[in-house]
This record gives sequence, C-alpha cells and structure tokens, in this order.
Amino acid sequence: MINQNKQISKIAVIGSGTMGNGIAHVCGLSGRKVHLMDSDSNRLELGKQTIGNNLDRMIKKGIIDDTQREQTLNNIELFTQLDEAIQSCDLIIEAIPEKFELKEQLWKNIDVHIHNVSETDYPILATNTSSISITKLAEVVSRPEMMIGMHFFNPVPVMPLVEIILSKLTNQTAYNRIHELTLSFNKTPIKVQDRPGFVSNRILMPMINEAIYALYEEVADAESIDQVMTLGMAHPMGPLRLADFIGLDVCLNILQVLYDGFGDKKYQPCPLLVEKVHKGELGNKTSKGFFNYSA
Repeated sequence: MINQNKQISKIAVIGSGTMGNGIAHVCGLSGRKVHLMDSDSNRLELGKQTIGNNLDRMIKKGIIDDTQREQTLNNIELFTQLDEAIQSCDLIIEAIPEKFELKEQLWKNIDVHIHNVSETDYPILATNTSSISITKLAEVVSRPEMMIGMHFFNPVPVMPLVEIILSKLTNQTAYNRIHELTLSFNKTPIKVQDRPGFVSNRILMPMINEAIYALYEEVADAESIDQVMTLGMAHPMGPLRLADFIGLDVCLNILQVLYDGFGDKKYQPCPLLVEKVHKGELGNKTSKGFFNYSA
C-alpha cells in the first residue's frame, strides 16, 4: 500500500519547455529537490536560464529575495537520461507536448524503470495534460492507481490554478498528497473528474473556436472580435490573442480531443484554425497567428 506519511521531497519533471521549466520553478521555489530532465541538452540549459530570468522578475516585484533565488536554482538539477532523472523520486511530473502518442511512449519508458519499485517507495505519476484522458495514460503503467493529472496553467509561476484530475482508479492517498503539494506551491487545487477537456478547456476551447468561426465568416476582423470580449465582457485578453498565446497547434489538438471524446459537432475545429496550423502559423512562438508578433 502507498505510504500515507511519506513526504514529497524529490520531484522529477520530464520536459524542460515552457510548462516543464515553469513547473520545475515552482517545485524548486517550494524547497523541493527537482530533477529537470530533457533529452535535448541545449533545451535543458535554456529551460534553466528561463527559470533564472523568471526568478529575477520575482525579485524586481518584491516577491522573493536573492537568497530564495539562489536556493531555488540550487534545488534544480539537470538530467538528460530518463532512468537517472526519475531514480528515487517521490513524484514524477510529465510535461511534454500535448500528443497522446508521445505521452504514452514516455510513460511506457518510465514504467520500465520503476515497475519493480516497492509499494512504499513507488512514486506518484502525474501528467501535465490539458485534455488527454488520465485513464488512457494510466493503462500503460504497472500501477494505474498512482496516475493523476496535474494541469498547470501558463505562465506556471504566475497562474494560481492547478486542475487535479482523477481517473476512476486514482488512489485517494495519492490525490491527498498532490492536493497538499499544490497548496504548498501557493496555488489553488481544483478537483475534477477525467472527462475530455476537464473543466477549463471544455469551456475555454469552444469559446476560442467560436471566435475563430466569427473571423472565418468575416463577422468582424480579429482586433474587433477581441475587443468585444475585452471591452464588453471584461476579459483580460481576447480569445484570438489568447489562442496565439496558447499556441494554435495546442488549441487544435485540444479541440480534436473534445470532438473525438464527445462526438459532438460543436467541438469540431474551425477550418481556419486547421489551415493556420498546416501553414505553420502557430501564434506567438512562430511570430504569426491571428496577429503578427515579428516586430
């Protein structure tokens, strides 16, 4: 049985991109030892540099001091080998791109290295997915009851919400420990069940998709559509600019998960979104999406 008194003191974060380095940031800032892993050493170093830059911003805002910055960076160790990164960790958080096949293969690889770990030492397995079924991912590991979803929001060091997603098999003690851990990050954990899109994207993505349809059908231009939502609905950012910020490829993947999961045409991605993704216009990260960001 899972050790109810065991503390989460060492965390492996797999993937050093935008979400991964943000998760490593908050884990390290909370005082935990972090093994940040990426097969690409250059991306790994860039991730660590991003953490340092974000900590500098927190110092300027008076949120932390120089000592906390140094301690946080000292808490984060870099790894390029999966087996070394996850060794003796209490929690493994996967934060790779939002594609089921990629996540499935990674969890299969992780399971090879931990399936013989004793029950008392077995880590909690968390995926930072925004829409993919926790139950389906749990099917590829030896102990599916230890799999849970931790959906952080971008930018991770700033956004206060974490959706904690349970499958029907998720161990209650594992959930309790993740709930407590999330609180220790000074974030608000929201418990949700394993349904397509969970809560956040089940609501958000249809709104974004409808805004894209309004542009596609030439109801108004992109700036005007966003202004309706920022000036008329008090949204901090319009849906089209938000889609650019999230990544149009990510939006398309999530909408496809919703469409496949519910079989309802209201979730079918707008043809304009599909076209932009196929053209490589993915938003901020490619300097062009529904808006231009090159200059």
